[in-house]
Amino acid sequence: MDIDRDSTGPALLEQLPPPLPADLIISLNQPKAGLHTTRAYEWNGWTFDVPPGVFLPGWTSRLVHERLLDGRIETRGLRYAAMGVGLGVEAVAAGVRGAREVHALDVHPESVAAATGHYRRLVGERPGTTFLPAVSDLFDALTDDVQLDVVTFNPPAVSRTVSDDPDVVRNVCVGASLLAKFFAQIAERNLLAPGGEIYVIASNTADLHALVRHALDHGLSPRIDHLHDWQDGVLTFLFRISHDTSRTGGQR
Repeated sequence: MDIDRDSTGPALLEQLPPPLPADLIISLNQPKAGLHTTRAYEWNGWTFDVPPGVFLPGWTSRLVHERLLDGRIETRGLRYAAMGVGLGVEAVAAGVRGAREVHALDVHPESVAAATGHYRRLVGERPGTTFLPAVSDLFDALTDDVQLDVVTFNPPAVSRTVSDDPDVVRNVCVGASLLAKFFAQIAERNLLAPGGEIYVIASNTADLHALVRHALDHGLSPRIDHLHDWQDGVLTFLFRISHDTSRTGGQR
């Protein structure tokens, strides 16, 4: 797909594809069997126990995990928040990388507990790194003085309801409205530090126009950091989002 990856603002919006047809979105996002059983997951030589109700990371999540581990999404010495932390792979990668703070946030208590256990086992106590897990609806659990240098989010932004299982809805298809709240909290609470970056990954199973518009509406500037074509009609965009200095007159 021919897209100018340096475009921003309205120019970026004009290039984004619409959501795929509803029947294709639903068929592509059917939950795997075993969600409510105990499973196991392995990545980068690490093993993770997967309790009932906690999701196994898919290929989209692994695009983020790889970048956290190798520094393409840099967290070394920085204050980092893993949104929807799930099993805790992002938290482990950032801890190993040497983040200054690792905020592991998820609305699902069992996911936060799993992430905490995996971090303690695989990373443990490291000088200069503080691990801060919390059950949180987006950033609600953070205190008012927190600022973040890096945030990653693989949101449940699929634009069609694919199941009536609340665990599936929570992890897959809340929709773009969640991103409106996400970006509003970042702007209203001044959560993103000067020079900070947010990485949001989503596919054309979501309403990408709405996602980007919500960021723009809150004084943020999204760009395409990576575009992956799965060769089945699905295009996955990793957006790198920062303060829009053209509107603010400089970073806060």
